[in-house]
Amino acid sequence: MRRGIAATALVAAMALAATACGGDSDNGGDKKSGGHLSGTVTYWDTSNEAEKGTYKELALGFRKKYPDVKVKYVNVPFGEALAKFKNAAGSGGSGAPDVLRAEVAWTQDLANIGYLAPLDGTAALADESDYLPKAAAGTKFKGKTYAVPQVIDTLGLFYNKKMLKDAGVKPPTSWTELKAAAKKIKQKTGKTGLYLRGDDAYWYLPFIYGEGGDLLDTGAKKVTIDDAPGVKAFAAARDLVKSGAAQTDATDGWENMQQAIKNGDVAMTINGPWAIEDTLAGKAFKDKSNLGVVPVPAGSTAQGAPQGGQNLTVYAGSKNLDASYAFAKYMSSAEVQAKTTEKLSLLPTRTSVYQNKTVAANANVKFFKDAVGKAVERPWIPEGNSLFQAILVQFPNVLTGKTSPESAAKSVGDAYRKLLKGDWK
Repeated sequence: MRRGIAATALVAAMALAATACGGDSDNGGDKKSGGHLSGTVTYWDTSNEAEKGTYKELALGFRKKYPDVKVKYVNVPFGEALAKFKNAAGSGGSGAPDVLRAEVAWTQDLANIGYLAPLDGTAALADESDYLPKAAAGTKFKGKTYAVPQVIDTLGLFYNKKMLKDAGVKPPTSWTELKAAAKKIKQKTGKTGLYLRGDDAYWYLPFIYGEGGDLLDTGAKKVTIDDAPGVKAFAAARDLVKSGAAQTDATDGWENMQQAIKNGDVAMTINGPWAIEDTLAGKAFKDKSNLGVVPVPAGSTAQGAPQGGQNLTVYAGSKNLDASYAFAKYMSSAEVQAKTTEKLSLLPTRTSVYQNKTVAANANVKFFKDAVGKAVERPWIPEGNSLFQAILVQFPNVLTGKTSPESAAKSVGDAYRKLLKGDWK
C-alpha cells in the first residue's frame, strides 16, 4: 500500500458478460485442470517502493516451475490500481491483468460487479485450511471464494526508542498518555510527538475503535459512525493536533509521515508492517534496533486497530485462467510467503509459515501477528472500500479545526445511508 486505504472514484458496474472478452494475456493456457501450462500471465502488483523489488523477483520466479508461462510483471501505484482495473475490465477487458494484488476491501466490490473469477475448486486454493481464519474471511462473497490471502496486517505505533528515552517517557498505551509524552518530548528534544496522517481515512479507524464504536453494525444493518463513539473519535484525533501532540497534513501524507520519522523530526507514527523496511532506511534508524513497535494507543473505552491486508484475485475475463490460478497459488504459497516475510517483515497468511525459524525469530512479525489476532475486522461488503471516501472528506477538516466532530460524523453517516443499498438505517 502507500499505505492505508486510498479513496478511489466509483466506477459504474458492468455486466459479467463484459468481462468475457479476455484479459491482457496471450492465449495458450491448457484449459484442462492439471494440463500443460503456457502463454502469458499479466500480474499487477500494488506493493510499495520498498517491497516491489522483492515481489518482482518472486513473480518472475514462477517460470522456474512453469518454464512455458511468461510472467508480465507490472507495478501499479496502490492508489490508482482499483480504478484502473475497473476501467480496464469495464471496457471489455483490454488492458486488464490476469492477476491483481488487491487490498482486502476490494475483493467483495469486484466480485459483486462480476470482475473476479471464483476460485473454489481451482488450483489457486491449494492448502486452503492453512490460511489464518481472519485472512480467509476477507476472500469470501455470497458463499464463494474470490481471492487467496497473500498478506495480513494491522496498524501499530512506531516509535524512536532513543528519542523517547531522551525525553524520559515510555511508549504510550493511550491517547492521554501520548499527549503527556509528546509534551515531554517537545521540552527535551524540541521534536513533535506524533505524525498523524490526515489525508487517509484508514487512520481514523483506531480512534473510533478506541471509543468502542465502528462504522457500521452489519448484523443490524445500521449505520453507527454518527453515534456518540464516532463523534468522540473525531474529537480525540482533533485534540491531538490542537494540543500540539501531533502534526498532520491534508495531502501527501505518506511521504511527509515517512520523512518525518526517518529523519528523526517526530518521535512516533501510526503505521503497519508494510512500512517497516522503508522506515528502517531512514537516518534515524541506522541502528535498526532503534525502531520500536507497540499497539496503537487506546481511546477512552478500548484499544483497537483495523484488519488489513492484500489478496490475490483472478480476472474473470482472463484468456489464460489455468495459468492464472497456478500463479495465484504460487504467489500465496508458504514458500513465497516465507521469503517475503524474511525480506520485508510482512505478515504471512498461512499458519505454517510462522513455524519457519527465521520468521519466528523476527520480533516485528511476532508483534504484528499478536496484533492481528486482536484486530477489528472491517465490513466484508461490496461497499466496504467506498466507506472511506466520506471519512476522507471530513477527517482533514476536523484535524485542522475547519469542521466540528459532530458535523463530520453526521455528514459521514448521511453519506453512508445514501451509499448502502437495501434496508440500512
